[in-house]
Amino acid sequence: MSEFLRSFAREFSGLNKDNLHRLGELYSDDIHFTDPLHEVQGLAQLRDYFSELYANVSDLRFDFHGFDQIREGEGYLRWVMSYRHPRLANGREIRVGGCSHLLWRDKVYRHRDYFDAGALLYEHLPILGRAIAWLKRRMG
Repeated sequence: MSEFLRSFAREFSGLNKDNLHRLGELYSDDIHFTDPLHEVQGLAQLRDYFSELYANVSDLRFDFHGFDQIREGEGYLRWVMSYRHPRLANGREIRVGGCSHLLWRDKVYRHRDYFDAGALLYEHLPILGRAIAWLKRRMG
């Protein structure tokens, strides 16, 4: 079991719009961060991305439940993200499961998130959400 992954998850869970300066404690200056919706290169871009993310949502929370180290300096975190957005799901809480693949030396230099972008965002948009629900019913 990786102490690095547990420590990273604990610190990451403590992030919010007021303490994003702490990203430099977790990530290297040359961080390459990717998720299904964005790709950013470098600590400055990552700070900007997280600033925008935290500014647009409320009650953003990550609950980590898996800490899987594959080898020295590589592992996965499994999590559930919960958040509210005033224009999505009538402001109700949205929960999405996912995982993060991390590569690190003393800090993380590669972070790739895997999650269902539809469950995170698209399914909660008024018109697109209805279309996706209809498609899922037809295919299911």
